[in-house]
Amino acid sequence: MESINALTPQALMPLVRRALEIASSKTLRLDRRWNVSGGAPVFTVGGHYTARSWTQWTQGFQCGNALICFDLTGDRELLALARKHVVDDMAEHLTHTGVHDHGFNNISTYGHLRRLMLSGLIDANEWELNFYELALKVSGAVQAGRWTALPDDLGYIHSFNGSHSLFIDTIRSLRICGISHTLGHALVGEQDMRINLLGRLLKHAKTTARYNIYYGEGRDSYDVPELRGRTAHETIFNVASGAFRCPSSQQGYSPFTTWTRGLAWAMLGFAEQLEFIRSLSEDEFGHDDIPDRSEASAMLERAARATCDFYIHQGSALDGICYWDTGAPQLYRLGDWQSQAADPYNAFEPVDSSASAIAAQGLIRLGHLLGDDGREYLQAGLTVVQRLLQEPYLSTDSDHEGLLLHSVYHRPNGWDYIPPSAKIPCGESSMWGDYHLLEAMLLVAKMADSSYYTFF
Repeated sequence: MESINALTPQALMPLVRRALEIASSKTLRLDRRWNVSGGAPVFTVGGHYTARSWTQWTQGFQCGNALICFDLTGDRELLALARKHVVDDMAEHLTHTGVHDHGFNNISTYGHLRRLMLSGLIDANEWELNFYELALKVSGAVQAGRWTALPDDLGYIHSFNGSHSLFIDTIRSLRICGISHTLGHALVGEQDMRINLLGRLLKHAKTTARYNIYYGEGRDSYDVPELRGRTAHETIFNVASGAFRCPSSQQGYSPFTTWTRGLAWAMLGFAEQLEFIRSLSEDEFGHDDIPDRSEASAMLERAARATCDFYIHQGSALDGICYWDTGAPQLYRLGDWQSQAADPYNAFEPVDSSASAIAAQGLIRLGHLLGDDGREYLQAGLTVVQRLLQEPYLSTDSDHEGLLLHSVYHRPNGWDYIPPSAKIPCGESSMWGDYHLLEAMLLVAKMADSSYYTFF
């Protein structure tokens, strides 16, 4: 991709304010129309949000959209609707033992509300704050309990596919274990065994970095230096022996190509966990099977750099927008697609703007954390945000319920809507895409105001 080196968060604020006005209006209108009894809104079909019964992993994003818009506008109607839905609809997500999605649903709701209260944007109330913090404690412990142990003191929070399955997605959802730990909580198991949530977070991250990320070191025939940083959506283990068996993919084209939303989850997840680890005191590390902070930091930084480098140099088009998979079978028909801007209306393979929105935040966070050494990442992330805040990606049509256009959900399963005049999915939105564009906007706005936003 080609970054704009002079771009700053302050320069993006006119685009952020324009998109924020659009997002606030769309969020309110969708809430008035949507009936939660039919499930959570997932993606649009013909411009209107629909549900999809797989897991209800997007419900927190709908509330999160309202909370981010409130944060940046002060519109208390948005705050009121989010609070109501958190109380009415989110409790089951705290104790849901069947998913790896706790950090998506519950940081986006209880986490934002806690942050808003602690930052003085909503009135302080001790009982209400305790309610949010108890929710986050519970969610982190329940997420950590979904555990598959491996040899060499490794292990992972397994996906909803079963105990054999490690998803790259969970590296971003993992932050729920971090915030639960900072609130002084632990998972308590059989015979009152206390399980340190920071330790579990780091073991999952280490396992993911080892098995889902490729470093060009010849792990298999396709692990070559020029493809350093590519990711596997899923890795499969023999749960009886703990042995690694193979890479896999549920939503990408193949186990040996890079599904770009999985790549983006890795970029953001590793960068965000690196920020978190470096915020903790040294005495949190080096005991109870927790590595030294320098060792944990090096592991996270290596994975974050590798995946962000891949996105910049291999995974995106010239303007920083990515197609849904870097090995998509018809991508070759676009010619040298990396040397030209992405075309969401092409006839062969869809872009995935939601992956680009997630990736942008990962690039910005890594660049911010690394300072002078991270300038390439920061400028790349700001460049992607700028592109997404303009047409044809920003949805300016008031009749379209989505905010970020050209998002893709599950290409292999054929779930994405193809307009009658098109040959591939295009022109539609997803709840996670809208949320992550708003979260990137929140990050940029805080940086423009000389502050910074983190989940912790």
